[in-house]
Amino acid sequence: MGLIIRLLITAFSLWLATVLIDGIELTTDSTSQKIVTLLVVAVIFGVINAVLRPIIKIVGCGLYVLTLGLIALVVNGLLFLLTSWIAGQFDLPFHVDNFWPSAVLGALLVGVVSWLLNMLVPDGDD
Repeated sequence: MGLIIRLLITAFSLWLATVLIDGIELTTDSTSQKIVTLLVVAVIFGVINAVLRPIIKIVGCGLYVLTLGLIALVVNGLLFLLTSWIAGQFDLPFHVDNFWPSAVLGALLVGVVSWLLNMLVPDGDD
């Protein structure tokens, strides 16, 4: 159940990014297609983060230390662009125009909103 709630939180965060940030577009008029697209893109984003982020952190550990973690903004933006590209391969109407500012700000917004909302969801440990 927690996984579904987190998926819905990520989908909501993605929708918020499409509304607030120029250059992140959800190009469909159908509400049901928007919801399905956001859910699928949330799954893609989650899989990309689960698979690639740990690898990138291990390989780029020195850059994280050298830049005091600021390289994470670049990595998050690139992962967000990768999500957009994969969504395009599946013909989903979700698109991020460019790296700066769209992808970086979008990834930052999705991360912060997801983090805030996930704080409200109890873990299985609680």
